[in-house]
This record gives sequence, C-alpha cells and structure tokens, in this order.
Amino acid sequence: MTSVSVFCCLKGCLNGIGFTSSVPHIPRENPIQLDTAFMGYEVVIVKGGQRVCGAGAALGNAPLVQSKSYFEVKIQQGGSWSIGLATRQTDLSLTQGGMDEFSWALCSDHIIRHNKQDLYRIGTTALIPNGNAVTHQVPQEGDIIGVSYDHIQLKFYVNGVELEFPITNVKGTVYPALYVDDGAILDIIFENFNHSPPAGFEKIMLEQSLL
Repeated sequence: MTSVSVFCCLKGCLNGIGFTSSVPHIPRENPIQLDTAFMGYEVVIVKGGQRVCGAGAALGNAPLVQSKSYFEVKIQQGGSWSIGLATRQTDLSLTQGGMDEFSWALCSDHIIRHNKQDLYRIGTTALIPNGNAVTHQVPQEGDIIGVSYDHIQLKFYVNGVELEFPITNVKGTVYPALYVDDGAILDIIFENFNHSPPAGFEKIMLEQSLL
C-alpha cells in the first residue's frame, strides 16, 4: 500500500468522527473490539476498535465461546471485503477471507468461502431444502451483515434476512474476522444491534462474563 493509499484510507476511516472543542460525554467503552495485536501490517483500526480499513485482516479480541453468539458489520464503504470468522492461525496479510483453512467468510464478490473453496454463491436463484426457489439479497454499501454462530452452524444475514447457506465445518477457537482492500471500510457492531439477533443468540461475551 502506498503512502497516498494510506492517507486516503485514514481520511475515509476518520470520516464521520467529529472533533469539537467542548468535552463530550464519553460512553462506557465496550471491552470487545477489533484487536490491534491481531491485524495485518497494512490494516488501520480506528473509532475505538470498531472500524477497519486498509489492506488485510483484523480479528476481534474475544473468541466466540458462548453457546450462541451474534455480531453485525456495516459496509460503511464499498470495495473488496470479507466478513466472517477465523482462528488466530489465519494469515492476516490476506485481503479476502476463506482463503486458508483457518477462515470462513462471506465476500464482496457474493461468494461464501473456506480454504479457497467456493461454498455458496448468493444473489442467484437457488433451491432451499423445502424445495422453494429463493433469490438472496446481494450485500451493498450501507447494508448490515449479521453473523451468528452456535458451534454447529455459522450463518449470515443481510439487513436482518437470513441467507439459507449455513456453514457447518467451522473448527477451532474462532474470532470475528474482517478483511478489507480497495477502499473498503467496515464498522463492526458488538452491541446495540440494528436488527434483532436470532432467537437465543446474544452479543459476544467475555469468558469471565459466562461464569
């Protein structure tokens, strides 16, 4: 990434973050955020660990250890992006998820991938198990992508509507994983969701919170 690209990335990432001379009310910071210790060298994380841009991957700082976890990601600015889960063994220099055995992701080219394999393609008419034909919404700039995981199935949602393509081969201790390139900006949402989580699913909790 060139210095010009880094400047453009920072400018885009910081867009919408106001600076005033008065002292604003600072809300309690969520301890769960993107982890600057587990991100690619060309990744930029701002907005209190909630926004990512640049080129590469960033993981959340808390694993999905509870029985039913949910988080959301807003596509703040289009480009090349992937949203999903990964273990800490994934290659953080990759700019697309699902390109190694340690990541599972919905990508901006409308494909759900794992280990360089195209598992599903969304945005096309397909038959779901009950025999009905359905055309899934293709994620675009401004959309909210929901992610749920119950240690059996990883599912994705577009603006609250479930994609009928669950992933069942997720293994290991996994974390929220965001991949960006080509000007993409993603905002991760760990609480105060835009859409209600599926029944029984909750925001990601730290391990001590589960005791």
